[in-house]
Amino acid sequence: MKNNKINIHFLGAAGTVTGSKYLVDTGDKKILIDCGLFQGLKELRLKNWEYPPVNVADIDAVLLTHGHMDHTGYLPRLVKQGFKGPIYGTNPTLDIAKIILNDSAKIQEQEAERANKEGYSKHNPAEPLYDLKDVEKTIPHFKGIPQSQWIPLFDGIRARFQYNGHILGATYIELDIHGKRFVFSGDIGRTNDLLLYQPLKPKKADILFIESTYGGRFHPDEVEALPQIEKLVNDTVNRGGSLFIPSFSVERAQLMMLIFWRLLKENKIPKVQMIMDSPMGANVLELFHRTRDWHRLEDNECDEMCSHFTVVSSYRETMELRTDNKPKIVIAGSGMLTGGRMLNYLETQAQNPNNTLLFVGYQAEGTRGRKLLEGEKELKVYGKWVPFKMQVVEIEGLSAHADHAELMDWMDKIKNKPERIFIVHGEKESAEALQKGIKETYGWDAEIPQLYTIEEIE
Repeated sequence: MKNNKINIHFLGAAGTVTGSKYLVDTGDKKILIDCGLFQGLKELRLKNWEYPPVNVADIDAVLLTHGHMDHTGYLPRLVKQGFKGPIYGTNPTLDIAKIILNDSAKIQEQEAERANKEGYSKHNPAEPLYDLKDVEKTIPHFKGIPQSQWIPLFDGIRARFQYNGHILGATYIELDIHGKRFVFSGDIGRTNDLLLYQPLKPKKADILFIESTYGGRFHPDEVEALPQIEKLVNDTVNRGGSLFIPSFSVERAQLMMLIFWRLLKENKIPKVQMIMDSPMGANVLELFHRTRDWHRLEDNECDEMCSHFTVVSSYRETMELRTDNKPKIVIAGSGMLTGGRMLNYLETQAQNPNNTLLFVGYQAEGTRGRKLLEGEKELKVYGKWVPFKMQVVEIEGLSAHADHAELMDWMDKIKNKPERIFIVHGEKESAEALQKGIKETYGWDAEIPQLYTIEEIE
């Protein structure tokens, strides 16, 4: 090392939930942990178009905790800005990142084309943040690594990726830099998940970065959510409506498919058409077959579950289905209504009070999902305002994120007292609740860094 100080640049998910990016600058090497897209509030989304306040060409490597958009979605921009190094992640994480980035580029291209055609963008011409060619240039940087094995990165620097639940391939990352251990929690999964195993726990952390998405909030058990879903389906279908579930195409979509299939098999819900409208979700289903060690599903369960669903991949089929008023269950992206196929359905179905919109995941500040949960009666879709009259329901027990108790529990195997704890990936209230919980439970002081701050580690 050139000196005995390490600088941490908080380039995302600091003081907010989205855009995870943490640059570790050792003086000799610069390592970026996660490379996510900002979502939600417009002031955050605009940052996706800006250059980060570091020299991108100097970054030596990127390490990914998992494949979600707010952890990988900025990668094509990073490559476009001059990044030339390797991008490390578990094989399922990189497979998911490929699926997500291609899908994201395709949606951005389609939306830019539609905005130009219908003239509702302020920009002339409207352009995608990145396109499929940019994604093509990003994939060759991917380097898959096994979980739970130390990987030498540079002289005196090694990394280990440990199983973390949440979604397929998700890990927390241990980064040893000249004997000091940095632990990046990524997104921590649930202790009892119907699809995934429980997360492993770190045993040592000199510098800890911990997510706080659900700090101060407690989930009911997933199993407790099943009677609620059963009642919701029956009530909606009985009044002649359809149930629409905006869902992250990775893991949540598959969990919802599993729940509806099991309820149908037990004759607890009526036999209506069940649609999974997401080319990305369909690709992830294939991934479930190839990643048996990462989840609880047997292959035959996966096959039987899929046989009960109409899996939509073509945009034309979506446009036909969105005007069909027969009762049905539709799972489609995106989970926070920031884009994706679900917007096509809501454009035509939002005015029907017999329909139900069910949220099963976190809704970040400023997203359409959060606004509807807070009572918004209009929905802006493709430049037009659509009156919103659907029933809105949120079931929190199905979140893929650990709640407050599970976050506290995740730290209970750390034997040493961390020198510094940084609470990240959370809105202000959640971060402060976790900060208080850590102090009360462990007697450790924790800090809540803000966006673009730089912290020096001795």
